[in-house]
Amino acid sequence: MNTDTLQHPRGAAAGQTHAHDTVESVSGLSPKALHFSRVFELFVVAAIIMLFAGAIHLHVLLLAGDWDMFLDWKDRQYWPLLSPVVMIMFPAALQGIFWTYFRLPIGATVGATCLMVAVSISRPASFMWWTDYPLNLVLPAQMIAGAIVLDVFLLVFRNALFTAIFGGFAFAFLFYPSNYTIFAPFYVPVSHQGMMASMADMIGYVYPRSATPEYIRIIERGTLRTFGDSASWVSALFGGFICIFMHYAWWYLGIAMSSMKFLPNNAKVMALMGTKADVKAGA
Repeated sequence: MNTDTLQHPRGAAAGQTHAHDTVESVSGLSPKALHFSRVFELFVVAAIIMLFAGAIHLHVLLLAGDWDMFLDWKDRQYWPLLSPVVMIMFPAALQGIFWTYFRLPIGATVGATCLMVAVSISRPASFMWWTDYPLNLVLPAQMIAGAIVLDVFLLVFRNALFTAIFGGFAFAFLFYPSNYTIFAPFYVPVSHQGMMASMADMIGYVYPRSATPEYIRIIERGTLRTFGDSASWVSALFGGFICIFMHYAWWYLGIAMSSMKFLPNNAKVMALMGTKADVKAGA
């Protein structure tokens, strides 16, 4: 932090002007080039947010699939196990990038928020507006609560290994209880043709879409497969164990990918932006 801005004798406004002059002199840019550089940075930030939101959304769609899509697919065994393992990958990578380069413990929360923004746009557009499909049938699971806890563990431990052990486990273990209030109304038991089912099952019977896989019915013995029971907590515990390794691996994968250099020398880019310093060709 530039303390000159905070402690300038002529006040905060003068301090901001002094800080602006300092940035301009250090950057080597002309005032006009500096203005365009900052406008360009805003576009870059917006593009990066859209890129990460789309990438995380596509990643969850490909790997979690219909478990994070249809309501009656959210069974008590595979949904608490598979979804957090898939959803922790990109937040862990972003957490490593934000902490390594900026010392900001916000990477996991940023990743979870990007996913929720992308899902909040795609679900109404793809189902409710495009096919007139009920939105409450495709309610997405949220992981913001687990991501906040993950960032808090990073802030406390300031270490990738301990963050993966405690934060990664907490991320998966909190997934099921943090989403339970969203889906609790659909866990109400109802009678259907003399058999007990859940409201989520009833919705699945009425609205046709991709079929429920048979192994879910076998595992849950065909009754109340969307009701929570001991199997949910066992899956949450096992998911937490897997998330420890996934978080640690994707933390360093994110750092490795962010440190890749595709330009031989950034001095050419600086010259293109209008720096005052002379740049030799090929330097």
